[in-house]
Amino acid sequence: MFARLVRPAILLLLAMTLLTGIVYPLVITGIARAAFPRQAEGSLLHRDGKLIGSSLIGQSFSDPAHFWGRPSATTPQPYNGTASTGSNLGPLNPALIDAVKANAKALRDADPEHREQVPVDLVTASASGLDPEISPAAAEYQVPRVAKARGLPVEKVRALVGAHQQGRLLGLIGEPRVNVLELNLALDELK
Repeated sequence: MFARLVRPAILLLLAMTLLTGIVYPLVITGIARAAFPRQAEGSLLHRDGKLIGSSLIGQSFSDPAHFWGRPSATTPQPYNGTASTGSNLGPLNPALIDAVKANAKALRDADPEHREQVPVDLVTASASGLDPEISPAAAEYQVPRVAKARGLPVEKVRALVGAHQQGRLLGLIGEPRVNVLELNLALDELK
């Protein structure tokens, strides 16, 4: 009697493991590669045949001649995809307040003449710590610094930001945003 009960259970376990552990993932991966090949491969960006990064994961920029993204909460290195996490610091945590102050100071030190309020996404990390995008306001805040560091007219840099701004999905979902890596790559091509 025991064998009569155990045998179907083992066969069902093997069948479901095969179906949900092998067949289903292969089918979904095949569909994704056919329908969305760039995204299925990680939205990788190349320049001159060399891998630069992914448009889905932020990168650390600290040069005044580049736009800076959101701070990363990953450690020990910023934007470490294997350590994706938020800081888990509450709004009243002194460590969060100190980090925000330090990030604001770095932005002000890079452009001491800029007196406008720093957009919040330039001083706080995202929930994943990997956010590749900033708000249009955060990009606009950095335009004078980047233009000055590169010796470019402010309007030319502002137009580049506008050209790289992405709207809401289907006009409804999410917020307008600018991908920092893609913007900096386009900026590096300007001369």
